[in-house]
Amino acid sequence: MVAIKQSNYFSPEDYLEAEKSSLVKHEYHDGDVYAMAGASDEHVTIGINITSLLRSALRGSNCRTYGSDMKVQIDAVNHYYYPDVMVSCDQRDREFKYFKKYPTLIIEVLSESTEAKDRGKKFEHYRHLETLREYVLVSQAQQQVEVFRKNESGLWVLHPFGKDDEVKLMSVDIRFSMASLYEDVEFVATFND
Repeated sequence: MVAIKQSNYFSPEDYLEAEKSSLVKHEYHDGDVYAMAGASDEHVTIGINITSLLRSALRGSNCRTYGSDMKVQIDAVNHYYYPDVMVSCDQRDREFKYFKKYPTLIIEVLSESTEAKDRGKKFEHYRHLETLREYVLVSQAQQQVEVFRKNESGLWVLHPFGKDDEVKLMSVDIRFSMASLYEDVEFVATFND
């Protein structure tokens, strides 16, 4: 989804209050507010599939799965984002009704308009989250998943998964097939195929 900048400065408190009644979602970047554009059929379907897989697997645990309507707050850089999917296993997040601060897992579905930001600045910001263990990028153009996992040394290591692989999310101890992740997604052939 594309973010379109609004022109007024907002405090974090004003942003959170305005967002409660807004008909359009906005991201918050250190005082600037950006309206979020809509997503494609493939993007929405993949997001629902991932959310459903995680919700089902985590039922009865201390972890909660959130879809694209829940914000993540990153205090270190004064930003709020709407990840496509987020899991929090931290009890401290139960006190926050409109955002989460302690996610274990964040997943973004890539699109042409957001891929550079998801791989760059957004990932840089997400790395400030003390509890984050995995950051996952999911392609909507092909069956491809990239899991960035934080190791014991604090380094983020890439674990790529392709069409015939089983995706492993170690932060929440879940595995699922690519077929289940991409169920009902129709890929459009391109000249590069």
